[in-house]
Amino acid sequence: MAHYPKPIGIYYEHPEWFKPLFAELDRRGLPYEKIDAAHHLFDPSESESRYGLVINRMSSSAYLRGHGQGIFHTAGFLTHLERLGVRVINGTVASGIETNKARQLDLLAGLGLKFPKSRVVNHVSRIPDAAKELSFPLVVKVNIGGSGAGIVRFDTPEGLQAAVDNGQIDLGIDQTALVQEFVAPRGGHITRVETLNGKFLYAMKVYTTGTSFNLCPAEICQIPDEPAAEGEFCLTTAPKKGIQVEATTPPAEVIEAVERLVAAAKIDVGGIEYLVDDRTGDVLFYDINALSNFVADAVNVVGFDPYALFVDYLEQELKLATEKALA
Repeated sequence: MAHYPKPIGIYYEHPEWFKPLFAELDRRGLPYEKIDAAHHLFDPSESESRYGLVINRMSSSAYLRGHGQGIFHTAGFLTHLERLGVRVINGTVASGIETNKARQLDLLAGLGLKFPKSRVVNHVSRIPDAAKELSFPLVVKVNIGGSGAGIVRFDTPEGLQAAVDNGQIDLGIDQTALVQEFVAPRGGHITRVETLNGKFLYAMKVYTTGTSFNLCPAEICQIPDEPAAEGEFCLTTAPKKGIQVEATTPPAEVIEAVERLVAAAKIDVGGIEYLVDDRTGDVLFYDINALSNFVADAVNVVGFDPYALFVDYLEQELKLATEKALA
């Protein structure tokens, strides 16, 4: 087994999502350290990092668990690591796009990829103005969301105006949001495409009712003891909610678009979500995730263990980083 003088640093916040990753690293005997992104400190004056490679696994939904400060802290920490020349998996560019839906839409526009018609606002008072330029039904999405949180659907201008007047809309931790036309997906499903090292890894159809927006695929085949509130549940509750998933292979042109997208976003490992507009047949991209937790029971769902391939990639990157440091 190769010797690595510095460990992999795994910068993460969610207490459960990455257990399969830790298990695979343990099985391989690779050196790693867990870095608690929710309770972290670093010295910006240091000239060398203790880590040979760092994996950024910070979640945009951290604020739902009382760890919103970690989202903003991450930008400074990753900038520091990159200044020191540390190889960061999903570094500052990827993180900046993951945590900003407005940036995601601008990136899609720049690549000529279609997305639901949208407006960006930074104050609740502008939501009705934005809505006048769109068609109902529409959704209001907080800019820093994650796990489907902070998405509210409105079917009428009157319902939207009443919510604004009554102070019922929260624009989230950065007080910025998308006002976006709700699009009914053809076939009743969206598609999530997972990528690794810039290439297509697998894809899943996720069937949804349109009344809940959390399509996180982690541990999809497990059922928690208590389902979460409607509109904020993860696909851990899929069987109870009647939501189904199945492996799929998107058209070649969609895979090509996804690979262009993750290259532009500098996403080393991540998921892209899209749907087919039932009215027009257009492929509409709507979410870019620089955080992939992979589907649970993946061997049965997609035919292989993505964590094994992910750790293959991490070991390759650690080897390259170590050789570069010793050169």
